Amino acid sequence: MRCIGIDYGEKRIGVAYGDELGVATPLQAITDKSEDDRLASLVSLINDRKATDLVFGYPYNMDGSIGFKAKEVDAFIEKTLRLINLPVHRIDERLTSHEASKGFSKKRDDALRRSGKIDSAAAALILQDFLSQKMNFATRDELGEDEP
Repeated sequence: MRCIGIDYGEKRIGVAYGDELGVATPLQAITDKSEDDRLASLVSLINDRKATDLVFGYPYNMDGSIGFKAKEVDAFIEKTLRLINLPVHRIDERLTSHEASKGFSKKRDDALRRSGKIDSAAAALILQDFLSQKMNFATRDELGEDEP
């Protein structure tokens, strides 16, 4: 199992990698100018890493419903699947970007956003949830806020 975690955004795509060891590692975010270029870079990454599964963060609304952002992710998933045929897993990403930004200094928030580091950290959290579920490890939700 070689998985690519994906935190889709209109300007940046956060990405992470994980395998049967069960550890998600953030990668350099995809920040190409156009969506077509970002998609091409993602497909290249998927091929380079010989991925077997794609794990997309899925932005449910806080009430659990599917809104506009989730539909954007669905459209991007469809575009991706036209170019590469792999299993897709949608993982609830509510609050992952907020959680991912906790580990970074507030002073450089704008520069960090543009770099995509927060997006890739969020992709790693999303992917870690998936890997933990797959391997029957505790997820973020099961551990609770105060536990490591």
